[in-house]
Amino acid sequence: MCCEIKRRFLLLYATQKGQAKAIAEQICEQADAHGFEADIHCYNLATEKDPVVIVISTTGTGDPPDTARKFVKEIKNKTLPADHFAHLCYGLLGLGDSEYMFFCNGGKIVDKRLQELGAQHFYETGLADDCVGLEIVVEPWIDGLWLALRRAFTSRTIKEDMSNNLRAVSNGVCAVTVDTHISGACSLDSEIQHLKLEELKPQEPSLQCQTAANLHSGVSVQDTEPSLDRSVPPLSQSTLNIPALPLEYIDVQFQDNIGQGPSMSSLISQGTVFHVPVSKAVQLTREDAVKTALLLQLDISKTTFCYQPGDAFCVICPNNAKEVQELLHILGLSERKECVVCLKIKQATKKKGAALPEHIPKGSTVEFILTWCLEIRAVPKKAFLRALVEYTSDAREKRRLQELCSKQGASDYNSFIRESNVCLLDMLHAFPTCRPPLSLLIEHLPKLQARSYSAASSNSFQPGKLQFVFNIVEFPSSPCRSVSRKGVCTGWLSELVAPILQPHENSLHAKEGKSSDIKVSIFARSINTFHLPSDPSVPFMMVGPGTGISPFIGFLQHRQKLQEEHADWKFGETWLFFGCRHQDRDYLFRDELKSFVENGTLTHLKVCFSRDPPAATEKKTTKYVQDNIRLYAKEVARVLLKERGCFYVCGDAKHMAKDVNDTLVDILSIDAEVDKLEAMKILATLRQEKRYLQDTWA
Repeated sequence: MCCEIKRRFLLLYATQKGQAKAIAEQICEQADAHGFEADIHCYNLATEKDPVVIVISTTGTGDPPDTARKFVKEIKNKTLPADHFAHLCYGLLGLGDSEYMFFCNGGKIVDKRLQELGAQHFYETGLADDCVGLEIVVEPWIDGLWLALRRAFTSRTIKEDMSNNLRAVSNGVCAVTVDTHISGACSLDSEIQHLKLEELKPQEPSLQCQTAANLHSGVSVQDTEPSLDRSVPPLSQSTLNIPALPLEYIDVQFQDNIGQGPSMSSLISQGTVFHVPVSKAVQLTREDAVKTALLLQLDISKTTFCYQPGDAFCVICPNNAKEVQELLHILGLSERKECVVCLKIKQATKKKGAALPEHIPKGSTVEFILTWCLEIRAVPKKAFLRALVEYTSDAREKRRLQELCSKQGASDYNSFIRESNVCLLDMLHAFPTCRPPLSLLIEHLPKLQARSYSAASSNSFQPGKLQFVFNIVEFPSSPCRSVSRKGVCTGWLSELVAPILQPHENSLHAKEGKSSDIKVSIFARSINTFHLPSDPSVPFMMVGPGTGISPFIGFLQHRQKLQEEHADWKFGETWLFFGCRHQDRDYLFRDELKSFVENGTLTHLKVCFSRDPPAATEKKTTKYVQDNIRLYAKEVARVLLKERGCFYVCGDAKHMAKDVNDTLVDILSIDAEVDKLEAMKILATLRQEKRYLQDTWA
C-alpha cells in the first residue's frame, strides 16, 4: 500500500462564471490525498476508458455554459449510435439555481444524453442549488466521490482479471483462479464498507483545530447569540473538520506605472466593445414608489452596434469607487494603487494546471484590477475563508474563520455569510487582523461580470438609439453589514447619469439632450433568441410585469413601424399582460402603451396593480399577471393551440415566471382535456418550437 500507484480519472468542467471551474479545482486538489490523480480539462471525451467526473453549471434559461455548447451540439447529433459512449463511466455534478424554472438544466441535458448514448453512472448525479447554497450538495458529493471512484476501479480490476482468466481457461489453463475472482467480486460490497469507514475517520485539519477550541472559554454570559465574528457553544467548543489549505499559485510584483493601461476592450474575451454616450436619462417611477426605475438612452448612431427587438446586451461596469479605495486602504495598497501589477505563476507551486487569470489584462494597475477585474462584492467561498486564516494574526479571529469554513460551522456560514450577502470588505471589518495579499484576492475572487440588460427599443423605430430600463437594486444594512449598498451596476449607472436625470414625468415626451460626455461601454450578448415571430401574421402574447416590460416596448415599436410601412400586410393580434404595485407610482410606459392601443399596434392590454385596492366596478380581483392570464384562459389556449401563436415571458424568475408557467399548464390541461403531465409535455413542445420563450432573472 505504501507504494500504491495513483489511479487516474478524467475531470471535466463547463463554467460560465467560474463556479464550476473552482469546484473542479477543489476536486483536483483533494484527489491526491485520496490516492487519485485528476486529469483536469475542458470537454474532450474521445475514447476515454478511465472514470470521468463532470462539473457543469447552467446559464440563461436552462442552457449549458458557453464553454460546453460545442460539446452539447456534438453529442446531440442524432446520427450517433446508441453505444457511442458505451465505454464511458461517469459521475456528474450539476450547478444551478432553483429560483429559475429550469434548475440545473445544463447538467441534466448532458446527463440524459450521455445515458442515451450508452454511458454508465459510477456515481449518483448531484444537483447543487445556489439558491440555498451550493456547498450543501457539493461538499457531501465530493466526500462520497472518493469511495465511488474506489468502487469503480475495484470493479473494473475484478472484471479485467475475470476476463483474462476466462481467456486463460479457453486456452486450457486451470480454472481455479476464476473461482477466486468471482469470490472477490461477491465480497466487493464488504470491501467498500471498509473503505467507507476509513473515509469517515477524522483527517489532519480537525486535529489542528482541537487546541483552538478553548479560545472562547472567556466569552461573557451575555454573548449567547452567534454573529459573523463570534460563535457560541457547541460550535465554539467543537473539534472542526476544515478544508485543506488551497494551494497558492500566483506571484505578484509591483512595477512603476508606465503607459496608459488596459482598455475596456481587454476586459472581454471576444466581441467588440462600444464606448457610447448617454443621450437621455429619465426616472420612470414616482419618488414614493417601492423601487426606483430609470430609463437610459444610448447614442449608437456613430457605431456599428446593431440589435433586434428583444435582444439583450452587456454593460461593462466598475466596482463602487469608495469601496475600492477603502479596500486599498485596509490592505495597505493605497500608495501602490497606480503601480502596474506583474503576475507570474509561483515556481514552487504544487497546484495542477495553474494558470494566470485571463480576466486581468497585462499592464493593469492595482486600482484597475480592484475596480474593473475582480468581483469584490462576491460572497467569499469556504476555500477563500480557509486561505484567510493564514493571514489573520488574532487567535480568536483565526478560530472563527476556521469555524465558518468547517463542516461543523455550515449553519453559521449560511446565516452570517451566504444569506447575509457578506463580501470581502465586510469580512475585513469583522476580522481586523486579517490582511491578505493582493495575490490571494486574485486567486479567490471571481471575475467582475458585465451586467446584461434587455433592449427597450427598436432600431427601425428609433434609428441610432438604444434604450434600456432597470430598477436601482438596494441592499439594506444588516447585523453582518453595517452599511446599505446599491447594486454594483445599477448603483454606478444611477450615479453616473445623475447630472442629466429627468424627474418622473411622461416618458413619451421626455426631453432628449445632445449626446453627453457621460459614456458607458457595451457589447452584444453572444446568443439572443427572444425575438418576434418571423411571420407578422402570427399572433403573440407578452407577459412583463415591472421592468419585465422592457423588451416588449421594442416589440411594439417594431410592430408599429412595420404596420406604418406595410399597410397591406396581415398582422396577428397582440396581447400584453402588465402588472406593477401602484397605478400612480410605478406604471411604466403608461402613455406609450395607451398610444400603442390607440393606433392598433397593441390589440389587448391587460393590467393589474397588486397593492392598490380593487375598483368598485371590478367583478374579479386580479392582483398579479397570472390572475389576468387565467381570466383570459380561453383566448390563451386559442392563440397557442389553434392559431399556433407565441408566448413571451420576461421578468422575475423566482415567483412570477413559475406562477405563469403553472397557470399555462392549468389552462392547457383544461382546454386539451388532459392531465397536468400531458399539459407540461405540450408546453415543452411549445418551448422546443420556440413558441414559448422566457427572458428571466433572479
